[in-house]
Amino acid sequence: MEDIVLYTALSLLFLALAFKLYQSRRSHKNLPPSPPSLPILGHLHLLKPPLHRFYNKLSQKYGPIISLRFGSRLVVVVSSPSAVEECFTKNDIVLANRPRLLAGKHISYNYSTIISAPYGDHWRNLRRIGTLQIFSTHRVNTFASIRKDEIKRLLGKLSRSFGEKVDLRSQFSNLTYNIIMIEVAGKRYYGDEVESDEESRRFRELTAKMVSINGVSNKGDFLPILNWIDGGKFEKKVKGIAEIMDSFLQELVDEQRSKRENSESMNTMIGHLLSLQEEQPQYYTDQIIKGLVMVILFAGSDTSATTLEWAMSNLLNHPEVLTKARAELDDQVGEDRLIEESDLSKLPYLQNIVSETLRLNPATPLLVPHYSSTDCSIGGYNVPRDTIVLINAWAIQRDPKLWNDPLSFKPERYESGESESYKFLPFGLGRRACPGAIMAQRVVGLTLGTLIQCFEWERVSEEEVDMTEIIASVLHKAIPLEALCKARPVTTKLFHEAA
Repeated sequence: MEDIVLYTALSLLFLALAFKLYQSRRSHKNLPPSPPSLPILGHLHLLKPPLHRFYNKLSQKYGPIISLRFGSRLVVVVSSPSAVEECFTKNDIVLANRPRLLAGKHISYNYSTIISAPYGDHWRNLRRIGTLQIFSTHRVNTFASIRKDEIKRLLGKLSRSFGEKVDLRSQFSNLTYNIIMIEVAGKRYYGDEVESDEESRRFRELTAKMVSINGVSNKGDFLPILNWIDGGKFEKKVKGIAEIMDSFLQELVDEQRSKRENSESMNTMIGHLLSLQEEQPQYYTDQIIKGLVMVILFAGSDTSATTLEWAMSNLLNHPEVLTKARAELDDQVGEDRLIEESDLSKLPYLQNIVSETLRLNPATPLLVPHYSSTDCSIGGYNVPRDTIVLINAWAIQRDPKLWNDPLSFKPERYESGESESYKFLPFGLGRRACPGAIMAQRVVGLTLGTLIQCFEWERVSEEEVDMTEIIASVLHKAIPLEALCKARPVTTKLFHEAA
């Protein structure tokens, strides 16, 4: 009897969903072109990773604006600069929301962080806090010495690796996490001088768990019945990680609060936010602080690390670019001192290398999804309310109609102004553009410039570095980068003087 009831309930649910989808299709006319779909599933059965390449193939067949039905949700994928311009000018407010996905509910404090919050007063307040108190040029400059010191530590490790292969992925990951953790809470979790091995281990485990869900698409977000059928396993996993995350972040906040009460040095992001909490407790709640810290940690670290890995991979495959960049550094900085952040503005070719890496290998190839709050139009097509809108930055930045020789690594292309905003968008555009772009560019620019200035670099074999990609939390190289390095005179002089 119970089996009959369950079967009947499932049948009714599927029929209700099918009717809803049918009605939705009939009510919305002039949608963007779409491939044939199946009842209930829509186009879910067609999906093949990596998604940015899959969407690009569909766009080449159906046009630069396409619509797809993922279960109960409509998705529009945009792959042209003119359509992107529409999205972030006349439709900027309409598309200033984020889709509500299960992971965001639990990990992002019920959609209340600066990345996941819907557009409105709360998000505007978060954006104001981020712009003025965390990501402003003044606040980023405050932590310049931390970035410099951590990069020097990396130099020390590399200088002791003469003749040996260096795993650059792990080195870059450790570097970026340490930089951000020291800026946030005054702690190092990787390498030398780790305050607490146990705390470091917990952070590493938490990081691995976060990565395990960030790169996963939960089909239950598109067919909610699947969350019920699997017994809620995915949601239970996400809830468990969210609880661990919240406990870890609260400990960081409580520790910084205790230090503040004992008048200890508070040159950390959390310390600064706690000082503001005393003045405006209604704005700077512990939850707001934890949400900001979480975003900085997990949106800023992995993206910068993978960009550095792609940049070095490109340079190893194009030694003539590496030689030209080193000549610029020797000319503008010299060999008697290390490059400083203040030198970056005098190094246009180095900046072009970073830009070209972001063009060919964007860390988030589809950016962060947008969500329409009302009906709107893009490229002459109707986009109904509650549509997920994806911008295929990867496809736009490789489009042969927009870029000369788009698949080649050519930093020189930016010397002629080839980076118009609507075809070059690694940090997004509009109201929901990445607020931490300045911080990321400082870390990547200074690290890359230092590595070029201080070492001679070679591939581990005569074969070119494999540039195959894989999507985890961000767009990684499928094979971690290894390389050989030999210290240049500036490095030898630096460590000789330090001794």
